[in-house]
Order: sequence, then structure tokens, then C-alpha cells
Amino acid sequence: MNFDEERVKVAVQKILTHYHPILRQQAEAVQQFDEHIENVIQDLEDTLFDTEGQALAANQIGISEQIAIVDMEQDGILQLINPTIVNESETKITDLEGCLSVPGRFGEVTRSQMIKVESYDLKGNKVELTAYDDVARMILHVIDNLNGVLFIDIMEREISDAELEAYLEDE
Repeated sequence: MNFDEERVKVAVQKILTHYHPILRQQAEAVQQFDEHIENVIQDLEDTLFDTEGQALAANQIGISEQIAIVDMEQDGILQLINPTIVNESETKITDLEGCLSVPGRFGEVTRSQMIKVESYDLKGNKVELTAYDDVARMILHVIDNLNGVLFIDIMEREISDAELEAYLEDE
């Protein structure tokens, strides 16, 4: 097997910015679980790793479908297809957020500390998961994106560059 045969197709896509109208529309529910969905998820993964982001929704790469991924680091990539929040904790946490579609802007957003999510896997099987803290925040963020809501729409306060540096030093 030569090098070309071993190469995996990498499909880094352009990330749309918050000015693009597709980001303000609710993405369509996935109806068919086929190779197309696998390709979209692969494009999302390639794009996410290329940008060193933490989460990405399909509409951010121009595909208006309810598909998103979240990088859970050592636990791998969480694939979300038609995700819905079925339960949220009353405990809320305000923390820093940014978005690949809103480059250079960061702000404080309050979100539930714990969520329960229903989603589907690549074969169309319903899955349910419970997420806490940062993972819950990222899931809520991408579900907002799939519903046409960006963090800048719900942030309580924009963070200056100096405040951003202080936030990052504390981590």
C-alpha cells in the first residue's frame, strides 16, 4: 500500500461568520441516517481540529442540518444529531464563551451546570446522555447555534482583551 492509498481524506471547511443568514435560521432535522451524515461529521471533525475549536455545528460550515460535535478531549468526540435538551439543572454558572463564527469576541454567558440530552447516533438510534460543567456548556452552545442563536445574542457582558488574558491565566 503506498502513501496515497493510506491517506485519509481531510475536508476542512470554511467557517461562516455571524453575518451569514444560515446562522440565524433553525437547522433542519436529520431525516435520513446515511453516508451523508458520516461525511458531514467527518468534515466537522476535520474543521474543528484545524481551528483548534471545542465544538462545531453543521450550519457553521454551511449545512443547515441538526448535526454538531463537541470535543470532550480524553473522552473523544461527542456526535449530536437532532439533539434536544430534556432536562436542565436549576444551578446555573456564568462563564466565558467564544465562538468560531464570531472571531475575536468573548463574553460571559449563564448556562445550566447539568443537562440531560437526547440525540441520535449515526445509525439513527436514540441516545441519552447527562453532561456537566464545561461539556454541558458546549452542548448548550452548539444546540443554540443549531437553533439560530449565537452566544453574542445571550451574553450578559462582553469581555475586553485585558479581561480575556486574566481569564486565560486563571485556567
